[in-house]
Amino acid sequence: MTRYLVTGGAGFIGSNFIRFLMQRYDQTVQITNLDKLTYAGNLENLTDIEQRSNYRFIKGDICDSRLVAQIMPDIDVVVNFAAESHVDRSIGQPDDFIKTDVYGAFVLLEAARKNKIKKFIQISTDEVYGSIINGSFKETDALEPSSPYSASKAGADRLAFSYYVTYKLPVIITRCSNNYGPWQYPEKLIPLFVTNALEDKSLPIYGDGLNVRDWIYVLDHCAAVDFLIEHGLDGQVYNIGAGNELTNLQITDTILKMLNKPQSLKTFVQDRLGHDRRYSVDTAKIRSLGWRPAFAFDQAIASTIVWYQENRAWWTRLKTGEYLAFYKQNYRQDL
Repeated sequence: MTRYLVTGGAGFIGSNFIRFLMQRYDQTVQITNLDKLTYAGNLENLTDIEQRSNYRFIKGDICDSRLVAQIMPDIDVVVNFAAESHVDRSIGQPDDFIKTDVYGAFVLLEAARKNKIKKFIQISTDEVYGSIINGSFKETDALEPSSPYSASKAGADRLAFSYYVTYKLPVIITRCSNNYGPWQYPEKLIPLFVTNALEDKSLPIYGDGLNVRDWIYVLDHCAAVDFLIEHGLDGQVYNIGAGNELTNLQITDTILKMLNKPQSLKTFVQDRLGHDRRYSVDTAKIRSLGWRPAFAFDQAIASTIVWYQENRAWWTRLKTGEYLAFYKQNYRQDL
C-alpha cells in the first residue's frame, strides 16, 4: 500500500491524477486529498470516488503548517499540485500567488523532511523558462519567468531543489506544458472557448492570436507524473510535453470547426500584460526513460469538446456563479 498526499486534488489536474491512481492501482493506494477549495477547487470533480475506503478528503490550506504536520506522518509520496495558477489573476493579485505557491511549498517540504517522505513531486510549469522564439528549453536552461504566477512557480521549483541538495529529500520537479481535458475550470483558454462557443458567445483572443503553446492531454500529464515517481531520479527536473505546438488562433479555429460554429464568434481583445510569445520544452530527458504521450491531439481535443457538451450542468454552474454561491455557503464563510 502506497500512501499519497495529493495537494490541490479538487482542481483540474489534481482530480484527474487522483482518478488516474485509483483506476490504475485500485486498492493498493491510499490517497489523501488536501485542498483549500478556492474558486477552482470543485468536489464535484471527484463524486465518483468520494465514498471509496482508500480515499479521504481534507479541506485545508497547504500554508497551514499545523494541519500539514498532522497529515504528513501517514504519507509516503507527496504530489504538490496546489497552486494559484491563472496568469491573469496573478497580474491583479500577485500576493496570493506568492503565499500559496512559494510559502505553501515550503510548508510541505519542511513537513516532508521531518517525516522522511519517500518521494516529493513538485509540479512546476514550462512558464518558468519564459518565452522562446526558436528551439525548445532544456531542463538545464536558465529560468526567466515573466509573470507573478510563473515567478512564484519558479521560486517553489528552486526551493524544492534546495531541499534535495541540503537535506537529501527525494525531490523530483516536473515542468509541464499547457494541459487540457475534462473538469478544467472555464477560465482557461480551451474550456472557456468551448463553453462560450456552445453558448454562442464571443471567443476573446488576446492580441493577434499567434502566441504558441504546446498542448498536452491531462491524462498524459498524469501518466508522466506516475511514471517519474517510479522511474525518475531524485534531484532531477523533467520537462513534460506532447509536441503539439499550436497558436491560440489554431486552437480557436479547431474548436469552432468541431462545434460547427461561425468565425464571427472570434473577437480580438487587448493583449495581456507580459504575454509570452511562445513556450516550448525539450522532452528528450523523460522520453529517454521510456515515457511517451499516449493521446493524439485531434482525438483528445475532440473527446474533450464532447465532454463539455455532455456536462453542461457542471460548467454552467461555474460560469453563472451558482457554484461560487454554493461554495461560499458550504466551505467559506468569510467571502
